[in-house]
Amino acid sequence: MNIVVCVKYVPDAQSDRTFNEADNTTDREGVEGLLSEIDEYAVEEALKLAESGEGEVTVVTVGPDQAVDAVKKALQMGADKAVHVSDEAIHGSDAAATSLILAEAIKKAAGGSNPDLVLMGMSSTDGVMGVVPAMVAERLGLPQVTYASELTLEGESVTIRRDGDAASETIVSSLPALVSVTDQINEPRYPSFKGIMAAKKKPVDTWTLADLGVDAGQVGLDAAWTKVTSFAKRPPREQGQIVTDEGDGGTKLAEFLSAQKFL
Repeated sequence: MNIVVCVKYVPDAQSDRTFNEADNTTDREGVEGLLSEIDEYAVEEALKLAESGEGEVTVVTVGPDQAVDAVKKALQMGADKAVHVSDEAIHGSDAAATSLILAEAIKKAAGGSNPDLVLMGMSSTDGVMGVVPAMVAERLGLPQVTYASELTLEGESVTIRRDGDAASETIVSSLPALVSVTDQINEPRYPSFKGIMAAKKKPVDTWTLADLGVDAGQVGLDAAWTKVTSFAKRPPREQGQIVTDEGDGGTKLAEFLSAQKFL
């Protein structure tokens, strides 16, 4: 089985994330980055499926030079090979353009046709839009089976469980298909020392837009349907108010909550 997993390199949530002042795009070079946490679940699910039968796992990412770290982490976890699409013209691409690049990269990675299964995280931890899986599926002409909390393969079909607030749904799709997963589907493994060393010998192909046959005018900030018009830094945290309890602490607390309209 040929499985392709799409992953994203995102700014570390623990770092001081911000935007570029020049064009209001996410600053991906001036902060520490890493493999998007939710994508780790997609990688883990692909590895479990490959290990349970005959399968190969290819990881695909789109982004600046540092984005290669995302696929390296997936290779350390156990993926077989990786693709990094990097091109200056990609800067500022929105979800629609990103889905175009990913779709073309997936087809090329699969030898010019669709792989048996495409796995993605339900959303990235920076944009948190959750629309790219559906867009990629549409471009590839594949059925989309989203928000999977459980996944099983049987013959030429894939079955998922989608958990909602009030009920769970069981959805069956024919293969090939695209599945997006939630953080409830498994527990991602930590790369072992053996896996880290083995990853150094695994192939990582670097492709440009020209390699994919994608016109630079279709992607990038100028072609984006959505843009950040302005941004402002989070205001500094104000000093809290200390209430000395002299027998009337409860009353003072109630007055404060009332004044803030919390009551």
